[in-house]
Amino acid sequence: MTTLRTPASTPRTIDPDWWRQAVVYQVYPRSFADSNADGLGDVAGITSRMPYLASLGIDAVWLSPFYPSPLADGGYDVADYRDVDPRLGSLDDLDDLVHAAHDHDMRVIVDIVPNHTSDQHAWFRAALAAAPGSPERARYVFRDGAGEDGTLPPSDWVSNFGGSAWTRVPDGQWYLHLFAPEQPDLDWENPEVRADFEDTLRFWSDRGVDGFRVDVAHGLAKDLRQPYRPSNEQALPLDGSDPLYDRDEVHTIFATWRDVLDEYDPPRAAIAEAWTPAPRRVLYARPTELGQAFNFDLLEAPFDPSVFRTLIEQNLAMAEQSGASSTWVLSNHDVVRHASRYGLPSGIDLDAWLLSEGTNPPLDRAQGLRRARAATLLLLALPGSTYVYQGEELGLHEAAAIPLDQLQDPKWIRSGHTVKGRDGCRVPIPWTTSGPSFGFGESVPQMAQPSDFGACSVEAEDGDPASTLELYRAALAARRGLQHGEELAWIDAGAEVVAFRRHDGWRSVTNFGVDPVPLPDGRVLVASGPVGDGVLPGETTVWLG
Repeated sequence: MTTLRTPASTPRTIDPDWWRQAVVYQVYPRSFADSNADGLGDVAGITSRMPYLASLGIDAVWLSPFYPSPLADGGYDVADYRDVDPRLGSLDDLDDLVHAAHDHDMRVIVDIVPNHTSDQHAWFRAALAAAPGSPERARYVFRDGAGEDGTLPPSDWVSNFGGSAWTRVPDGQWYLHLFAPEQPDLDWENPEVRADFEDTLRFWSDRGVDGFRVDVAHGLAKDLRQPYRPSNEQALPLDGSDPLYDRDEVHTIFATWRDVLDEYDPPRAAIAEAWTPAPRRVLYARPTELGQAFNFDLLEAPFDPSVFRTLIEQNLAMAEQSGASSTWVLSNHDVVRHASRYGLPSGIDLDAWLLSEGTNPPLDRAQGLRRARAATLLLLALPGSTYVYQGEELGLHEAAAIPLDQLQDPKWIRSGHTVKGRDGCRVPIPWTTSGPSFGFGESVPQMAQPSDFGACSVEAEDGDPASTLELYRAALAARRGLQHGEELAWIDAGAEVVAFRRHDGWRSVTNFGVDPVPLPDGRVLVASGPVGDGVLPGETTVWLG
């Protein structure tokens, strides 16, 4: 019989299904708020901004990694899964953050990074000091090299950051890393690895954490039988037979995790980052496993009504199939911000655009923001949970012109300086209209912000009814009273319009075209832009009561 565990801190409202219709705000800790003037965001800085987060009307805060890390990959190279990076604070600081969130009736989700550790993790340091075939090396994927003298990598597998997925150590063996060499992959066939991560889930759950976002959830199980088969990760779709990704065996791991998460009252939530085709993604979202999986389909889609309508239909059907609720997302820490994506010609090579420092082709900032506001308001009307990335509520565009000597993304290094990477969406967000860091902290941040950031700061937008910040606040306040159940009925309103009716008859109508269309009858509850008398302008969403 499972004994339910009582966490150290709980939100005011106890609802085991809070995650089904939640709005979750992603915080990238190193670029959110700096409390000690060292140019780096920290845990205390996040806590200091908790009233702001509560003013948005969100339901939960998701923290990207805050663990001790050499920062070879923005904190996703974890050296200790049960501590806080001293540059970001302490466990006491993290406890204070959780309590502050709960006092504002918000949940806390933390990132868990199970595919790989940092090469500075105690386990990997022990593996390097131990002999081939030792228990220490068995926690990772160490193999002998190919060729007569073992000087060739064991296979032709490629890292997601470029180059070989294998690195050789001084005694001649090679270790696997699907990402940077500083991120050695764990061997999830090892019972010690499985037990240790279950202990980590309990460690944070005992401290009051309400849920977990599981990084690279589709990468844990690997087929390491020889001869090694080629991986097709670089050429989706996966089909469950790839040797490295989305293997059927991974689901036995997450079934065990669900047992751990269900030890708590209410059960801890979890969401998989699984870059797999939609029919495979739903497997991670089953109630016997993590319970939800990120739906990135709209994040990758053009601003097109037929594409949006099709993807919404498909994902709602799959959510019903899995017993989960769908998740909707347009931006995160890994992609160009959607206000910029929507302001560029369709099909543009974003890597090339970033290398041109965002000038070729030129960005239509007004159109990009107008479309971003419309798309976000549409998403917030859908059944399921919505994930918001820090700064999108300010209408931030991608910071494309970061000085090259400040770039930190391993993609920049591993690609031979041909892929600029993800730093442009990770620069510190602006809080004030002026100052050395626009209110991020009292000193210049470690990564430069655009010079015009003050115009889209919290201070500049706060109280301005036309601002993106106030649109988010109005939409989230309205959503809290409107969002009930999974019901959605489509309304035929023309080829350029995506319209549907929700519970109790309220409607969402989005004009994807550039020309105005007739505005349906009804009381305007929220609109992403000015709405004329009886007219819905182009690239605008309205909610009608």
